[in-house]
Amino acid sequence: MSKEVKYTMGELLAVAAAKLLEDKKSVFVGTGLPMIASMLAQRTHAPNLLIIFEAGGMGPQIPTLPISVGDSRTFHKAVGASSMHDVMSACQAGYIDYGFLGGAQIDMYGNLNTTCIGDHDLPKVRFPGSGGANDIGSLSHKTIYIMRNQAPRTFVKKVDFITTPGYLSGPGAREKAGLPEGSGPYRVITQLGIYDFEEKTKRMRLISLHPGVTLEQVKENCSFELLVADNLQTTPIPTEKEIKILHELDPQGVSIGK
Repeated sequence: MSKEVKYTMGELLAVAAAKLLEDKKSVFVGTGLPMIASMLAQRTHAPNLLIIFEAGGMGPQIPTLPISVGDSRTFHKAVGASSMHDVMSACQAGYIDYGFLGGAQIDMYGNLNTTCIGDHDLPKVRFPGSGGANDIGSLSHKTIYIMRNQAPRTFVKKVDFITTPGYLSGPGAREKAGLPEGSGPYRVITQLGIYDFEEKTKRMRLISLHPGVTLEQVKENCSFELLVADNLQTTPIPTEKEIKILHELDPQGVSIGK
C-alpha cells in the first residue's frame, strides 16, 4: 500500500502553479508563491524556464527563496542584471510569456483590483496599488492569478476598481482597448480549485477541484455565476519529490508553510 503524502495548502498551490509553466518560456515573477512555483518548475520539467524579476534579474538560477524581487538571490547566476526599465520594456515588446499576479478582488472576466475597497476617493480600505501589475496583466501573453483566499468578498460581480485589466467587459474588449490580441488571463488558482476562462464568453470557469473540496463550497465562495467545465478534474496532490524540492528551496516555510 502506498504511503499517504501529507502536504500544506502552500505546497499544493505551488505545485499546481509550477505545472502551468512550460520549458523554454519566460515568466515575470513576483514575491511569494509565484517565486517558489517558478523555481520548482525550473528544477523539474522546465529547466530552461527564463525567470524575470521586476528589479532587473533575468534568467537566474535561484538557490533558495528570495525575500523580495530585489533580493540579491534574484541575480544568482543570472544571464542579465538589468533594471526595472529594461524588464518593463521587455514586457511592452511582447517578450513575456507568463505573468504572475494576485489581488484583493477579481471578477468573472479576470479584472483585478489591488487599489481600494469602496469609492476610489473615499475608500474603506486602500491597497498598495498597481506597481507593475497593470503592465504585467496588460502585456504578458498569459496571466496567472494566485488568490489564496477565495471568498464572496474576493470573487465579486464587479471589482471596485480595475487595477489590472482582465477581459474587461467580455469578448473583444481587451483588443478594443488597444491591448495585444490574444493576451489576457489564463488561469486562476485558489485554495479551492483551478479556473480557466471560457474561450467564447471570456468568463471564468472552474476546471479542477482541489482534493476534499466540493462544487458547493466553490459556489458558496463566489459572488458571480461561475461556469463549470464538463470534464471537471481533481487537482493532483504534490509528490514526495516535489515536496522535497520545495523544502530545499524554502527551508523556512515562508511561502509553502510547514
